[in-house]
Amino acid sequence: MRQKRTQIRDYRAESALFFRRALVSFAGILVLVSLLLVNLYNIQVSEYEDYATRSNDNRIKFVPVAPNRGLIYDRNGVVLAENLPVFSLDITPEQSPNLDETIASLSELIPITEAEITRFERERRRTRRFNAVPLKNQLTEDEVALFYVNQHRFPGVEVRAHLKRHYPFGDALTHALGYVARINDRDVARLEREEKISNYRATRDIGKLGVERYYEDLLHGTAGYQEVEVNSRGRVIRTLKYVPPIPGKDIYLNIDIDLQLYVQKKLTREVTDPETGEIREVQKRGAIVILDPDDASVLAMVSSPSYDPNLFVHGISAKDYRGLLNDNSRPLVNRVTLGIYPPASTIKPHLAVAALQEEVIDEETTRNDHGSWRIPGTDSRSARAFRDWKRWGHGKVNIFQAIEESVDTFYYQMAYDLGIDRMSVWMNKFGFGDYTGIDIFEESSANMPTREWKQVRHKTPWYKGDTIPIGIGQGYWTATPMQLAKATNVLVNHGKVDAPQLLMRIGDGDESDIVPRPFENITPVRERHWEVALEGMRLVNHGKKGTARASFTQMDYETGGKTGTAQVFGLAEDQEYEADEIEEHLRDHALYVGFAPFDKPELVVSMVLENAGGGSSNAAPLARRIFDHILVTPEITTAELRKVEE
Repeated sequence: MRQKRTQIRDYRAESALFFRRALVSFAGILVLVSLLLVNLYNIQVSEYEDYATRSNDNRIKFVPVAPNRGLIYDRNGVVLAENLPVFSLDITPEQSPNLDETIASLSELIPITEAEITRFERERRRTRRFNAVPLKNQLTEDEVALFYVNQHRFPGVEVRAHLKRHYPFGDALTHALGYVARINDRDVARLEREEKISNYRATRDIGKLGVERYYEDLLHGTAGYQEVEVNSRGRVIRTLKYVPPIPGKDIYLNIDIDLQLYVQKKLTREVTDPETGEIREVQKRGAIVILDPDDASVLAMVSSPSYDPNLFVHGISAKDYRGLLNDNSRPLVNRVTLGIYPPASTIKPHLAVAALQEEVIDEETTRNDHGSWRIPGTDSRSARAFRDWKRWGHGKVNIFQAIEESVDTFYYQMAYDLGIDRMSVWMNKFGFGDYTGIDIFEESSANMPTREWKQVRHKTPWYKGDTIPIGIGQGYWTATPMQLAKATNVLVNHGKVDAPQLLMRIGDGDESDIVPRPFENITPVRERHWEVALEGMRLVNHGKKGTARASFTQMDYETGGKTGTAQVFGLAEDQEYEADEIEEHLRDHALYVGFAPFDKPELVVSMVLENAGGGSSNAAPLARRIFDHILVTPEITTAELRKVEE
């Protein structure tokens, strides 16, 4: 009995303990469920908007859409840069059962190089499996047709079309237009600095040089986007919204492609291959600029030799690029704006204006040229003699004759009297030693020397002997062909300074859209001083002793010009220049600047022919042919020819 009561008592104690434990457990569960409910309420009600936004961000993606690049036309509406469809062979790895086997089979059908396969593998590793990766670009029409016939054999492989830049005139306009190419790390860094990177998310190419780079913002356009729904793996399920991109604006240049092609043709020569006997054309080294004097618009600018920009659009091979880099004729350099040369005697009319205005000389000033000149006050037996190009001299000459016959000794004295300080100030007004303001980034300011420049550059003071060769455009003075064209244009316009301009208008707009870099006009200068300089240039071409008279005979109109011959290396005082006895790259450069017609100029020309010899015998004849081509016998234009064909 006692044992039974003990068992009952133990049972009741265990039951009470179990009840208490169950009660505690229930209370714990109740607390935890309460916390869960509170948390669920907080997530789904209190913070609903925040989590809904995050969920949508994971579910909805914005895919940028690249705009079509604007086209570039010449002044007559001829297309200079266009967008052509290019076909690529793309593979979606997820849809291709065996990539290696697929690529091997495709190689039997379409030529695929090891470099293309390597590039494909590199891109594939950086791309999700459900995204297409290009295997081969620039398929020909035959290759596209051949693939479509066999497409059923290649699951996950397709031909896709996209637009690529194309330059129909090849190397004729490279240094003016520039080109577009793949965006690289430097481009990305620049776009980020300029806060433009968001507009290039879907763009592969960007302007690298010339007009393509300078007017990149106009030509590129504004990117659009697709708002798409994606799954957890990033695959697009459907498109929710589409905002089309805004195409880049078309631009029209002042360039006349017919004139450009004509000038480029004049900078080529035919050579015969000694082994095969074949005749081929070789580009000469030089630069030619033609401006419209009304507003300094660039009608033609040719830098020779050049190269085909289409090579860079599609990605130039290492071999081809090394070939351009190692070419001794430097085709990559834009000689028009980056080529720096001694301006030689082409600047004598400009110095004449400065000397007349500074009253160093007047129209009646005459000097007797004996063929050499020495700095006044120096010992004639030991002092250096500065020689004239004409060994026996020109006799008694005034400023008109000094320009007409290009009398060096007259200008030695003039330079000595003006001094480097006044000369540099005046030549700066004409644009020497400064950027011309042309609308491309690739330009050199060249060098208009000053005392300060020499002290910084050479750590020596300026001497009187440094001033004398400046008077004939030699010594430390250098200029670009574009600077020479601009300075000549200033002369023609009696001191009105305009920046050379490639852009004529934007799309259907007018010239009011264009705002060139402003320059101060050269004032005050007596009108007669401009007339004296220009009359001297007329005599250069048409005077009895003009240095270019042989090239400008039998004409129905008059012109003005100035020849120049720039030394590439210095001669000893008793050494004679013999072109046939020195290497070609050491021979003189031939220069010419001019305008036509004389009374009412319609064009200004500047040219430098590298290592061609004297300006009178080599540059002036070419200038005459250009004048006649524009003013007398222009051939049918490309624009007219295309209208006839249509």
